Amino acid sequence: MSERETAQAINDRAVEWIARMDREGDDPAVRAELKAWLAGDDRRRGAYFRARVAWNMLDRASVLRAGQPPAYEVAAAGGGWFSRRRVLLGGGAAAAAAALVVGLPRMDFFAAPDQQIQTAIGEIRRAPLSDGSFAVVNTQTVLDVTMKPEVRQIALKDGEAWFQVAKDRARPFVVAVDDVRVRAVGTAFSVRRTASGVDVQVTEGVVEVWRVGDETNVRRIAAGTRAFVAPDKAIASVAAAGEEIDKALAWRTGQLVFDGDTVAEAVAEFNRYNVRKITLSDAALGQKKMVGRFRTNEPDAFAHAVEILTDSRAVITADRIILSSD
Repeated sequence: MSERETAQAINDRAVEWIARMDREGDDPAVRAELKAWLAGDDRRRGAYFRARVAWNMLDRASVLRAGQPPAYEVAAAGGGWFSRRRVLLGGGAAAAAAALVVGLPRMDFFAAPDQQIQTAIGEIRRAPLSDGSFAVVNTQTVLDVTMKPEVRQIALKDGEAWFQVAKDRARPFVVAVDDVRVRAVGTAFSVRRTASGVDVQVTEGVVEVWRVGDETNVRRIAAGTRAFVAPDKAIASVAAAGEEIDKALAWRTGQLVFDGDTVAEAVAEFNRYNVRKITLSDAALGQKKMVGRFRTNEPDAFAHAVEILTDSRAVITADRIILSSD
């Protein structure tokens, strides 16, 4: 007969699950694994609930103290500061929840959102938010929007969006992409989720970018600058001329602008917006350079431009476009 799992072991495992769900909660396989773990012992559900409450409170505390050392710290009622990991794993989730200062803004990205914005392929939507902010939502994007008295939180599940944030210093505006957080008060910036990481471009003001669990390593990104956060790597900021960011964000007006991009890069962008896909018949053509401005829904015009600029051939049918070297 196997030895019964101890309460402490269950609590520790619950904390590990909360951290994992913060990183991988969109994965159906991970959610199924969590469901199976919860079903294995009635005590696990209570431990998971307590850990989730504590984690959410620690997360919101870290947002308020972003950029202010020391690391992994949260406010305690007695005026001291405790290590985030020690509070959760050492003191227990219940102690963590009790220790936090009442009134800190809640950052609960697990809760049901007030509003979900979802765009289809090729759709670009302009969406006013209830706080007076404004979002331009790109093709194939999913946003969960939750507006609370103490914080405005946006979970970018997929795709890309540009935000014009209404100024409200009492309520931070925080965009979450997995474990990456982008915080602003009154500014304008875009966030894009890609297979290789998270791309942030600032068009107005300043934003702060950090990872959950690494709140002392906060990068301030000013207007005219972009930042890229690759999985498990440091935040890299790159200064960019205003016109370069304007080119990258031309999708807001339904356009794609290429200036020295490869044909392969341009094709990948067009395929984000159109059901009828463009394919390249050879790698050499894909490495040639492309210049031009096109509507996102005009792949035919793009294909004809590639023909002229690269001395190639475009075969255009009802369901696809094939580009090949002539």
